[in-house]
Amino acid sequence: MKTRLLGGIAALLVAIIGTVLLVSYVQNADKRAMAGTETETIYVVQKAIPAGASVDEIAAAVTKKSVPKVALAEQTVTDLAELGSKVAAVALVPGEQLLSTRMIEEKSFLGPSRIQVPAGLQELTLKLPIERVAGGKVTAGDTVGIFLSLDQATGTEGEAGTKSSKTQLSFHKVLVTAAQFSNGTAAQTGDAGAASGTSQVSSTSATKTQTDETYLITIARNSADAERIVFAAEFGKVYLSKEPGDALEEGASYVDSSRLFR
Repeated sequence: MKTRLLGGIAALLVAIIGTVLLVSYVQNADKRAMAGTETETIYVVQKAIPAGASVDEIAAAVTKKSVPKVALAEQTVTDLAELGSKVAAVALVPGEQLLSTRMIEEKSFLGPSRIQVPAGLQELTLKLPIERVAGGKVTAGDTVGIFLSLDQATGTEGEAGTKSSKTQLSFHKVLVTAAQFSNGTAAQTGDAGAASGTSQVSSTSATKTQTDETYLITIARNSADAERIVFAAEFGKVYLSKEPGDALEEGASYVDSSRLFR
């Protein structure tokens, strides 16, 4: 009986020692494989990094790792200090090497809620309620129609006159360069927008930070058109429609009370 017990204990000890040796062998496999191989210590993304992240945010989401030089990508980052004030130009995923080519100067980062304004045009921002921006479904890169409405009094000075109201679809397919909440932060990105890298206004998002139902829609237009739009925003009303590139334009004129029911 005692012999069997001692034999069982001996077998258990052998099994434990064998397991420890096997684990140690596996853990050192990478070191043995890299023995005699030239390596370099670089930064590898450990946690997802969003586009626009600062160097401090990036530092908290990467880790140092020794990688064989033959496996190094071009322009790998070996020192975070060399990035200066740059930010991530695109979203970075865990496992990828941190590359300087994926970084950009902060002032050049447009972000998902903005696109570059075409040469020769200027940007103009309109603050509008949700019902005047196609229910909040306006995305940077979309084109919109701009309706201008104005009330104008008729009659000579000092005499009681009547008020004439008119609405006109004055501008077609105007480029939207930015979509933001009324507090200036980038508008929330819907599922479709996130997949394509664009930002879509969403009035139903649970993470919405604004306190009212108004949005800042920035458009690109020449100076003459910008004057007319600003005049209407100051002394009348502005309404936007979502007008895709294949929308028809013929027949557009103006509407007043005499033409409404024609």
